Amino acid sequence: MLAAKSLQRTRVGSMNVSHLQNKANRILASISLTDTSSTLVTHDGPMAKFSTRLFSAPAAAYHQTVDVFPSILIGSDGSLSAQGPFAESQAQFLKPDEEAVKDLAEKLKEANMGVVAHYYMDVELQGVLTSIKQQQLKESGSSRIAVADSLAMGDFAVKMCEDGATSIACLGVDFMSESVATIMTRNGFGHIPVYRATAKHIGCSLAESAENESYRAWLQKGKMENDSALHVVYINTSLETKAVSNSIVPTITCTSSNVMATMLQVSVEVPNVKILYGPDTYMGDNLVTMFTAILDAGWDDEKIAKDLHPKHNKESIRRLRDSINVFPNGNCVVHHMFGNEVVKTVKESYDDAYVTAHLEVPGEMFEIAMAQSLTDQGTVGSTSDILKFISRKVTAAIEKENANPSGEKSRLKFILGTEAGMVTSIVKSVQDIIAAAKSSNVETEIIFPVASEAVTGVDDEEISVVPGVSGGEGCSTAGGCATCPFMKMNDLDALSDVADMVIQNDDEMKLRSHLPPQRLAGKKINGRDAIDLGSEPILFMRHFMKENSMPPELVAKITTDAS
Repeated sequence: MLAAKSLQRTRVGSMNVSHLQNKANRILASISLTDTSSTLVTHDGPMAKFSTRLFSAPAAAYHQTVDVFPSILIGSDGSLSAQGPFAESQAQFLKPDEEAVKDLAEKLKEANMGVVAHYYMDVELQGVLTSIKQQQLKESGSSRIAVADSLAMGDFAVKMCEDGATSIACLGVDFMSESVATIMTRNGFGHIPVYRATAKHIGCSLAESAENESYRAWLQKGKMENDSALHVVYINTSLETKAVSNSIVPTITCTSSNVMATMLQVSVEVPNVKILYGPDTYMGDNLVTMFTAILDAGWDDEKIAKDLHPKHNKESIRRLRDSINVFPNGNCVVHHMFGNEVVKTVKESYDDAYVTAHLEVPGEMFEIAMAQSLTDQGTVGSTSDILKFISRKVTAAIEKENANPSGEKSRLKFILGTEAGMVTSIVKSVQDIIAAAKSSNVETEIIFPVASEAVTGVDDEEISVVPGVSGGEGCSTAGGCATCPFMKMNDLDALSDVADMVIQNDDEMKLRSHLPPQRLAGKKINGRDAIDLGSEPILFMRHFMKENSMPPELVAKITTDAS
């Protein structure tokens, strides 16, 4: 029996979490890729009979036919042009209608409403929100508009409440509104309502893969087989998933930006930990691939301690890699798009392009970006990581050109290996860089790796490409989407209607239907308040991000269960 109090908490000195994760990301710049298929975590036995609510295991990518990918070109003067219908549909709203901007800005001001939106939001809506944000910053130096990743959305909402907002519109899928409301409550703003853009259920293929019996059975099996089990759950899951999981096995949430740092740190503080990672199968397998690549590259203990984590060595990395048990049946409908012929076209026709890939994409696309990153020709990571990489490359190219003008135009090409809605933030960043430089001959092309049979959304509600969604813009009938059809259930008209309802305040029942799901309200799990149980994994992650160490109570839970 190992008492929790006998464990010495190990901190990473003056390192913060983002610095540690950045170091972890830089391992890609000096490792060699080898065939790691034999080392990936696999699952069989009784779990094989279970399937997810929407999709089967994503092990085999579907076949697609791809010739030339659509793209958006940002000229050296910041102007935009698009190639292909899909890109044209994205580009048309990057310069929003002035009347739409004025109308929504006035409504949000009258409603005293803040807006937090995910990067994958509808392109028309993002364009309008971005323009409103610029206006607000110009007028007052602050803004109640934020487009961000799922974790940061909650933080921005809290800041808006501190600034006096009396309601928050959360534009994303349902688990995001749950998370935002929870973070606001934990910061003393539980009385301020969070409104979704629609009264309908806004699902998520990845989140819903963790909301069935197969996921709970996988956790229970992992807990029974491992004395020191820890569930590392992707933050992009429902509060209910976090609560139920936490009732089965000690649980901490993670983001795509801090997942590697989380695993590295917990394995230092609890050396015999067994990590159950879910629900994103692609991300879990990609993490195992990264750890394997480190070992295969022949890193010695000194290099691992210097470039990865000061308390790790070859043996501990091998032990960590082998301890990771990845849920086998979870995937995002967007990132599932990047497979087979898409990958082939990237290799054969875009060898002069930088390749970016979210950690959630399938192994083939991930490995291309990982290989490109060896020479800083690509990146793998979160949405924020991708945005920072593109911005850095454009900045460096413009600075180089301006220092030694050639008089000739050059073009940077970027394969966008994530949801197409990211293009709004990317275009805004690149245009800001161009404007700050004042003169440039550098063009930037954002390339969407979309299969040629990707289809456009339709108005006929009887036609549904993705279950639960009426028409999936940018979706393939073969099984994936370049834009998230669930996110696109948030649109400009829907947000405008919510603002109107708040202003008029004459239909309380209708407004209540726009509140986040309340599935855990008043419920208990094993005698504990279900909302508190679901919030705890988020708070554990917050502690880690602030203190650079695992929360003592989490370490105690892992080790107590082991005893």
